[in-house]
Amino acid sequence: MRTSLINTTGGVIGAPVRFVGLGAVVCGLLAAGGPVGVGPVAFGPSVASAKTVTLSNGHVDAVAARISGGRLRFVVKDDTGSRVRWRDPKSVVIRVGSNARYRLPSGRALSFIGRPGQTVWLIPQTQKRGVVWAGWNTEQVSSRQLRGPVGWRLDRVRGPGRVAIYQTGSFGRPSVLFNSAQRTPQSRTIPLGVHAHGNWAFTARGTYRMTFTLSATSRSGKRLSDTRTLTLRVG
Repeated sequence: MRTSLINTTGGVIGAPVRFVGLGAVVCGLLAAGGPVGVGPVAFGPSVASAKTVTLSNGHVDAVAARISGGRLRFVVKDDTGSRVRWRDPKSVVIRVGSNARYRLPSGRALSFIGRPGQTVWLIPQTQKRGVVWAGWNTEQVSSRQLRGPVGWRLDRVRGPGRVAIYQTGSFGRPSVLFNSAQRTPQSRTIPLGVHAHGNWAFTARGTYRMTFTLSATSRSGKRLSDTRTLTLRVG
């Protein structure tokens, strides 16, 4: 399927590109910079090692790719504080609170989430005060390290309701990346050097655990992958 790149305000910013699967759309943005948190964990010296932290507001790249020690690492880019920290997903809880409540509009455009008028919890594609702003990021990997894009696969979702990750285009049409109502695994690709945001919709309160795998091919031809689980508390 061919589609166009969109930015987080819905404007078209790029020429048509090709993705794996159901029209995954990604957008290039400049990542916020800052010193990197340091800690001695298996991910390498540039990933913060700490007790579990809860992220409930501000900018977070919930799915980020890095190369450390020749291995592909799935990390969380925590940009909610005064400096950027790269965290092991197992040490992070993403909190989606009451400010994220959203009533589905009339019409069929979002029927893959629920019925019109239904209340869901939504991390929006554009930043909203009081709601964590979750995206994904491949800006820390380059063609000097990898051949081609990074694979992004949803392996499993455990939780009290359904989850959908989608992007809204310039004319308001949704492009679904992942939908837990469908059979897993579900796969997409993310070009190198990308920072993107989308909508994350949850149909019920409770704790969700989303298991993803990032994969790529090194310049030497070695297949790389890393599987991690994101924890999100909704409601």
